[in-house]
Amino acid sequence: MTAAKSSGEDRDETRKAFGEAVNMTAAELEKWLGTEESRSAGQSDGGESVGHASGRRIVKLLRTRKDDLTEDDLAHMRKVVGYVHRHLAQRPAGDVTGSAWRHSLMNWGHDPLK
Repeated sequence: MTAAKSSGEDRDETRKAFGEAVNMTAAELEKWLGTEESRSAGQSDGGESVGHASGRRIVKLLRTRKDDLTEDDLAHMRKVVGYVHRHLAQRPAGDVTGSAWRHSLMNWGHDPLK
């Protein structure tokens, strides 16, 4: 296998995993990021939370043509996939509709109720 083919396969695998982890459209995520629930979810040092900033980047990634994705974009896509998988494994018991757990995941482009 050539390095170019391997790199192309990795890009395809990353895009596929990202597409499975992010189940919100760019428009849905953008609308969500404008809510108070979104701005108050996640860890922050008094400014914008990591998840909220990631959500803004995810909106851009969802609107980027696959051929225009940079290595930095792909690295962020892998970070999103890892976060979503780890966070889903920590699902709390009971109704999660208005939970901080769900809001945090939604900032990362995944609505667990979809």
